[in-house]
Amino acid sequence: MPTTRAAAEDPGESTERSAVRTLLRLWPYVRPVRARLFTAAFVAVIASCTGLVIPLVLKWMVDGPVAHRDPAGVWLGALYLLLLGVAEALLFGLRRWLVARPLSSVEAGMRADLYRHLQRLPVAFHDRWASGQLLSRGTTDLMLLRQFLAFPMTFLLVNGVTILVGVIIMLLQDWTLGLVILGPAVPVIVTCAVFEKRYARAARRAQDQVGDLTTVVEESVLGIRIIKGFGRHRSQARAFRDLARTLRGTELRKAGLLATIWGVIVTLPEMAIGAALVLGTIQVADGDLSPGTLVAFLSTALALRWPVDSIGFLLAMSQEAATATERYFEVLDAQPESAVPGTAPTDAAGSGLRFDKVRFRYPDASTGTPPVLDRIDLHVRPGESMALVGATGSGKTTLTALVPRLHEVTSGHITLDGEDITAMSREELRSKVAVAFEEPTLFSATIADNVLMGAEDSAGAADLNRALSVAQADFAHSLPQGTDTQVGEQGLSLSGGQRQRLALARAVVGRPRFLVLDDPLSALDVHTEAAVEAALRDVLADTTALIVAHRPSTVLLADRVALLSGGRITAVGTHHELLRTNAEYAHLMSGTGEAEDDR
Repeated sequence: MPTTRAAAEDPGESTERSAVRTLLRLWPYVRPVRARLFTAAFVAVIASCTGLVIPLVLKWMVDGPVAHRDPAGVWLGALYLLLLGVAEALLFGLRRWLVARPLSSVEAGMRADLYRHLQRLPVAFHDRWASGQLLSRGTTDLMLLRQFLAFPMTFLLVNGVTILVGVIIMLLQDWTLGLVILGPAVPVIVTCAVFEKRYARAARRAQDQVGDLTTVVEESVLGIRIIKGFGRHRSQARAFRDLARTLRGTELRKAGLLATIWGVIVTLPEMAIGAALVLGTIQVADGDLSPGTLVAFLSTALALRWPVDSIGFLLAMSQEAATATERYFEVLDAQPESAVPGTAPTDAAGSGLRFDKVRFRYPDASTGTPPVLDRIDLHVRPGESMALVGATGSGKTTLTALVPRLHEVTSGHITLDGEDITAMSREELRSKVAVAFEEPTLFSATIADNVLMGAEDSAGAADLNRALSVAQADFAHSLPQGTDTQVGEQGLSLSGGQRQRLALARAVVGRPRFLVLDDPLSALDVHTEAAVEAALRDVLADTTALIVAHRPSTVLLADRVALLSGGRITAVGTHHELLRTNAEYAHLMSGTGEAEDDR
């Protein structure tokens, strides 16, 4: 199973990162909608400051109409308060309307970029990463980012401005009471700094664990036949339960941190407000402070409770968004397959498919381990079919994967009709080379869509029917909706042999110049295999093919055979020549050799 990110590294041990610097990486996505977001932030600031005018109206009412027993003035003040409340509500509603549409566009754009980038990443990347980790980045993490852009990003600014304006108003009302309110500022700031670091580590750990949990769910769904067939549902349930408990513990850790900071942020300001109330009451009793001023001061302090109390969860959401941003760009920063043609020289004299001193080692292989393929020299002539035979682990599948550049050669060259494959764009290369794998992959689409994936967009029903006929996949016409039948996820509604025949049809439908087949008939019964081979001979007559083979019947499709042993080509010749002259080949073809391939 690919290594999960959470298992690969402990986020608690990762290097410190700046949440602000990390979140700034979102700017290219936010820039197109910055006008609406800045407008929304400005509207929210105005709305919040509008709320701070209410205490000033209360001061006027208490010291004016209420003190002078003026009913008309009281009603006028009530009207002012009503208008201010309505204005505040409308402004906040306008802010929400301004951000809703652009932020959904930002999320959609980021998701599209992630998916597009995943398609361009090399196979080696997907070998290392668990699919659940990638799924969680495209779903949960992007949801966290949208929530951050919609609320915390704006309100960290809005609440900061509100607190600043409110403190200024309180200091102007009475500076001694203002200093009492400001007393908890230092311990709150220190608590926030400590909280931020600890919560960032917990948030990273939790989001990685969500990816691990997603991986287990996905693998259990895709492998449900294996789980049921071997009666492993209890062990799978235990594995899921263990991961769920681990995630629960991390979430409880996050909740504990949030409860701690919230306790500090709520308790200290409340104590300060209580102290200001006592001191202010004494000043009113002594005649040093008007009742209206005390009401306005306390009303302003109470209006600031929400901006202050929200600091904790706004910081928590910001840290989770920073972690989500970090995880998102971990994938986007991965080096994609080069789309620009290389500068490798071409060999005008060469033709067909040629391997020249090709060496390959997997990128994640330990230093010092021998290469999987070492100095491969092989020439498949134009129009020739070459069978590739070897024991398990000899590197047959790896060698075939180098032709369409699913993996990059470590050294050496592969040429098609004299042109180095690294000198072609991947689109050009893969338009010339068609592949069929031993383990066929079908998509949740119709049979026609799955097969025509291997052809140009202009391919039609005639091409489809020809390919199905070559692959002996005419069973598709007898399905409920014919070739428009949906095959379902992974094509598991079909048998292994049916899936393999459709994959072979996909490989030949585009009439490729080069064909790479990795044991394409392994799941077929003897009679179907013979029929497919008979039809396939006509296709092979018009193409240059490299075929991984284990059975003599498949080998006989080829003009010549190459024996791969220990990562090297040790013999090349016809099937009958190698049977007479090579003991290893004769052993493999006798039926006592291995019948499966390794990585």
